[in-house]
Amino acid sequence: MHLELSIEAQGAPEKLEALLSRVGDACVAREGLQGKYQAGFVLTDDEGIRTVNRQMRATDMPTDVLSFPSAAYPNGTARSYPERLRREFDAQSGCMHLGDIVVSLPRARAQAEQYGHSLWRELGFLFAHGMLHLLGYDHGTQQERARMRAMEDEIMENTGLSRELTDADFALLERAKEAMRRAYVPYSQYPVGACLRAEDGREFQGCNVENASFGMTICAERNAVTTAVTEGARRFEAIAIAAAGSMPYPCGACRQFLREFAKDMRVLLTDGRQVRATTLQALLPDSFGPESLEEARA
Repeated sequence: MHLELSIEAQGAPEKLEALLSRVGDACVAREGLQGKYQAGFVLTDDEGIRTVNRQMRATDMPTDVLSFPSAAYPNGTARSYPERLRREFDAQSGCMHLGDIVVSLPRARAQAEQYGHSLWRELGFLFAHGMLHLLGYDHGTQQERARMRAMEDEIMENTGLSRELTDADFALLERAKEAMRRAYVPYSQYPVGACLRAEDGREFQGCNVENASFGMTICAERNAVTTAVTEGARRFEAIAIAAAGSMPYPCGACRQFLREFAKDMRVLLTDGRQVRATTLQALLPDSFGPESLEEARA
């Protein structure tokens, strides 16, 4: 999904556009729409959204999110009005414009703390809420509220915005995606990126590097570990692994390679659409590691 992004607030998270684009795609897919779509998105502060409320809604107070649909759908939602959508075609972007969404970053941050989840999830949730309004949904009645909430929860699940994931988790996943784009995969065409976080907070990226002699190929996870060891890191707490198209669970060799440096660690996986969180211990139960040899010598 194409976004016309405007950041007016201080302290906005990095890679926000990629996150919101993914959520927007999920909203459009949930509505069953075909073609390319765009929306305007303004991330502002409380005073900024208060000004918009005052000008557009005659309400002199800050709120968390505002939505301004480009078209009305009086007896249904966007999928019931294809001709109205086509009238919103923007020749410059090649997309149909759905409308504009305004979010208050301070409100989003406060609500993330209140509900005990990440700022990334809260921003994604508010954007999904706004998108559903642009697509013609409302929450004026209890039935409408229940329908919107069920759709929001489904979209959060489909985009990997779990309540369990922290801001640090999302940042690590974004660095894994960066590494994925540098992968050398002329044979499999399956790029994978990894980002490993050491206990001292340092992060180390790796990508898969293939070889014409297939056995010489090195996986992204092992690449990240060898880079970290070269830089003096020996103890790790988390790794994020990113691919496109399928969930990149580490191979058996990589699981054992990681086990050399941590009996357990957080493992985050993304296929570009969803995010899953697990642990090394869950992926490699009853494992063999350095302490096993120490026990044998005792």
